[in-house]
This record gives sequence, structure tokens and C-alpha cells, in this order.
Amino acid sequence: MSDAWYIVKQNDGQCKIVTAIDIKGLTKEAGEAGEPERWGPFASEQEAIARRVGLIRAGKCQPA
Repeated sequence: MSDAWYIVKQNDGQCKIVTAIDIKGLTKEAGEAGEPERWGPFASEQEAIARRVGLIRAGKCQPA
């Protein structure tokens, strides 16, 4: 599967892992609030998970 994966910071501070297709919907939902902070693209979901752990440790995201 050739999907790109992204990490998107939600309003509550938690970071969600989404595909490139899902990220388009999230940016539309953000509307006036502006585009959410995001990282990526990553080649695999596993890579995105590993990066999310790093973001949590760095204090950029809250743990789920």
C-alpha cells in the first residue's frame, strides 16, 4: 500500500495518526480555527507511530 501517513495535533493536544486521504477531511473541519499542526508524510504507519512517541517525549503531543 502506498498511502502516506501523517501525525496531526488535535485541539486537546493529543496527536492522531491519519492517512493522506483523511488529512484532507481534517483540514476542512478545522475551518476558521486554521490548519492543525502536522508532521509527515511518513512511508508507513509504523514509522508514524514511532515519530508520535518521539513527539510525546518532546512535549509536543499529549499521550492518549
